[in-house]
Amino acid sequence: MTPIIPSAAFVALFANGAAAIMTAQAAKAAQAAQSPQGSQSAQSASAIDGRWDASLLNNGPTVPFRLDISGSGPTLKGTFFDGFHPYDGTTSATYDGGHLVLTAEHYLTTIDASLKDGVLVGTAHLQGPGYTLKYDFQAQRHVETPAVAVSVPVIGGSWEIPLDAPSSKGEKAWRLIVQQQGADVAASILRVDGDTGAYSGTYSDGKWVLGHFDGSRPGVVELTSQADGTLRAVVHYEALLRAFSGNDGSQKATASDGKGYVESRFGPPTPVFTAYRSAVARAKGLPEPENYETHTTVRDPNEKFTFNFPDVDGKLVSNEDPRFKGKVVLAIVTGTWCPNCHDEAQYLVELDKKYRDQGLAIVALDFEEPEQQASLARERAFVEKYGVKYTYLIAGAPAEMWEKVPQAVNLNTWPATIFVGRDGLVKGVHSGFASPASGEFNTQLKRDFTAKIEQLLADKRDGNLAQSL
Repeated sequence: MTPIIPSAAFVALFANGAAAIMTAQAAKAAQAAQSPQGSQSAQSASAIDGRWDASLLNNGPTVPFRLDISGSGPTLKGTFFDGFHPYDGTTSATYDGGHLVLTAEHYLTTIDASLKDGVLVGTAHLQGPGYTLKYDFQAQRHVETPAVAVSVPVIGGSWEIPLDAPSSKGEKAWRLIVQQQGADVAASILRVDGDTGAYSGTYSDGKWVLGHFDGSRPGVVELTSQADGTLRAVVHYEALLRAFSGNDGSQKATASDGKGYVESRFGPPTPVFTAYRSAVARAKGLPEPENYETHTTVRDPNEKFTFNFPDVDGKLVSNEDPRFKGKVVLAIVTGTWCPNCHDEAQYLVELDKKYRDQGLAIVALDFEEPEQQASLARERAFVEKYGVKYTYLIAGAPAEMWEKVPQAVNLNTWPATIFVGRDGLVKGVHSGFASPASGEFNTQLKRDFTAKIEQLLADKRDGNLAQSL
């Protein structure tokens, strides 16, 4: 690239017209800027600024994803996309001498790459509960290509995937939500826990090969429209399953430590599913996806919801604390290792801002892996990244969830949102979280949450009862 002359030298050059004579100091600065060292310093930000077509490589199928890089110095950042929309980003970033480091500490994810001949080449490390995913990383500048007129199947809308056998959480079907913009598609699989995030890609060679990486949950899904109106969906999770089984050299996650449940989400490394339009699935009498409002219940609706856990500073905080007494409480069973919990936290921050002064109190019952509990590095980065102001309590390790929240029945999703009235009684439990990638189901969730919160806030009788006890 052409060397950039510092603005001070530029002014000195042209202030008195084309014939102006540079001072010795300005000439020296211009000469320094045109030297290899000066040129590299001046151009460091522009060398990587913009949109990149990135890929995670050499650990299962290539995972394509969009990465935008912007800013410079302390404002340098990487932005990840969820389908068609920017969604999450780095907590810190550096670029020096052609060396780029992008860190998403709230996910314990690091991309380390060097710029070589206009291509970013390096590695990506993702740390989860009991496992580490390792990929090679490569990114090239995005180049817009002219649209080619091709016949593209119309697959946008809501689909359902009947399962051959119930999932580990008792589900008999999942949802598949597809957003389509011509040949481009963004699609997510919605389970009772929440969704996979939106995989995205363009129609080519008779199918869509969709990739997803938003700092976490990397994966590939292939969608092919069938002659009978169904969709064939091939889900690639080879890298995750290798990591869970310890075949990548990391710790093996097992069901006994509360982490291995993730391993059974998709069964074999490359499951193949058939998806039906929701209306067709109902007409055929196929099993319906789980009800998020009834999946988890409580053992006794007349029993007060209680908790007593330390905050990040070790101070015990209970449901009897004045910040909760007589208020409507949202108790969130969560963990910062859980991508769907990241999705929900961003919405909870909005609810906290809107309803805090009206009597809503949100408390996170956070379950972190034992290896994270000493420093709580990811939890602290999570709270800072999303601007969390509501109460965060460290409830224990994931394997202790059932022991620490004994009032809940069939509690097996991350997250789970427990609605508690002013009288301290549980008014409902919502399993999982449908993020914006779930389209209409995210919209419906927000309507349901706000309606329930406003109904509970309006019930002053509960508040009077709670205050009198």
